[in-house]
This record gives sequence, structure tokens and C-alpha cells, in this order.
Amino acid sequence: MVITGPTATGKSEVAVLVAEAIGGEIISADSMQVYRYMDIGTAKPDPAWRRRVPHHLIDVLDPDEEFNVALFQRWVRELLPQIRGRGRMPVLVGGSPLYVYAVVDRYLFPSGGYDPELRARLMAEAARHGPLALHRRLAEVDPESAARIHPHNVRRVVRALEVFYLAGQPISRLQGREPGGEVTMFGLIRPRPLLYRHIEERVDRMVARGLVEEVERLLAMGYGPELRSMQGLGYKEIVSYLRGETTLEEALYLVKRNTKRFAKRQLTWFAKDKRIRWLDVDAFGGPPGVAREIINFKELSAEAGVPGRPSKL
Repeated sequence: MVITGPTATGKSEVAVLVAEAIGGEIISADSMQVYRYMDIGTAKPDPAWRRRVPHHLIDVLDPDEEFNVALFQRWVRELLPQIRGRGRMPVLVGGSPLYVYAVVDRYLFPSGGYDPELRARLMAEAARHGPLALHRRLAEVDPESAARIHPHNVRRVVRALEVFYLAGQPISRLQGREPGGEVTMFGLIRPRPLLYRHIEERVDRMVARGLVEEVERLLAMGYGPELRSMQGLGYKEIVSYLRGETTLEEALYLVKRNTKRFAKRQLTWFAKDKRIRWLDVDAFGGPPGVAREIINFKELSAEAGVPGRPSKL
């Protein structure tokens, strides 16, 4: 089972309620919740919820350790038979599209193709000449990837070039999908104006809970702003404030704006997937109502004789 959708829709709470009812264990499909010490800005599930239901792939790496979707996919493949072996149902939860589909559609990723020195040179080149110059080079050697990757997504542009130079062929040829069966997918949604309001309110709550202090602690621990983990939403903007480059008001405006843009990209990506059964969180009275709908759907499916349906989860 998959529970996905844009940020600020209550996925974590819904997942706990559903997993409790169906005997499930939650696998976090989030690119940031893997990092220790980064709790508030990553909107990790409440500790009380995590005690109620087993959660996996949260707090498993330090902020300076390497993490990518291929590693995530390998870990999930190891987890799935373990969870099933305990007679429980895996529940994949998260809004990072590439991480969700790495499991659902079994994307194939290059097993090698990592050179820290080459990556550093490419990043330095992007900083020196601008992201568009690097993206134009990618378009020359791998037009398919260049068409999919936004010119300002420097990290992905660099990764695609890195693979091309090391493997001798475009990453788009090395990636693919393994055939698989169906999977039950639920998407949580809110009307756009309401979603944006919830995003703003959540950012305000994060600050009240100590987001600024969390970033200060991370910097004091030696986790610099150049780390990939520190480039996450909420962290890079607060770092700018702590460096005196912006006011706190400006930083929070940027966090809210960038989070809204991220939610829009999530919606655009997930909207293409006709397998997702969309549930309006507010139409069901909030996360508990959505959880009941998912539980009822599973029970009705079981009564109809299709328990679980052919699934990779």
C-alpha cells in the first residue's frame, strides 16, 4: 500500500491510523527524514506516532552521509520481505515522487558512476559559469535527460553528467523499469488555496517549535551549508538568515514560497498516475476520516475477493 501526495496533507497521521488498523509497518519515502538531528524542518512523524507503529528509514544517517534514491531503493527491497515475514503489511508513505516510484515501478539505476572529485569539479563549474551552461552541456550528450531535468536543478544535472562521463553513455539509457504488478495507491489532496494556507501555518509552527535553533545546532555540530542535507527546504533559507544575508521575515517568506512551489511540482508529477485514488482530506473531515476511508476500501476489496491485489508492496 502507498499513501502519497503533496506536502502538508497529513500523510504521516493517516499512515499511522491505517497501519494500526491493518497490522502494517511504515516505510518513509522521504529524501530528508533519513537524517538524524533534522527533525523539525523535515516534519518527521510525531515520536508518539512512531511508538504506536514501527517506522523504517527515519534517523538512519548523519547529515554528512551520502544518500540517494538508488540506496533508498535497495534498503526498501531488503525491508519488504522482512516486514511480510512478520505477517505485516508494508505501507510506503511519502511525497518524494522519485522515491515513491523507485519502489512502485522498480526503476533501475546505475550501480556505479560515482566520483566525488568529478562531482566537485562539475559543481564548481556550475557555480562559476551558472547552471544554464552545465545544462546546455547535458543537452549535447543526453538530450532526453536534459528535457526532463530543470536547468536550475544543479544536483540532478551534475549527477547526469557524472554518469555520462564515468559510464560512457547517458543515464537515460542506464535507467529503466522492471515489470511488476499493480499496487494500491492513495493520494491525499487539498484544494490549492487551502493547501497553501496549511503550508504557511506549518512553517509558522516549525519556527515556534525551534526550527531556527535546530539549524543553529546543526551548524555548531559541523554540518555545513554545502551538504546536500542542508540544502533541504527550510534549512538553506534559515542558514541564509543566520549568516545575516536575509532577515528572519524574508527567510520565512522564502521557506513558504519554495514549499508551495515544491507542492505544485509534487501535484504535477502525481497527477499523471491514474492508479492513485485521490482523497480530499478536508472533505473527509481531516486525517482520521481519510484513514477510515482507506481502511474501509481495503476491507471491501478483501470481501470482494481481491485482498491486496497483485502488488510489489
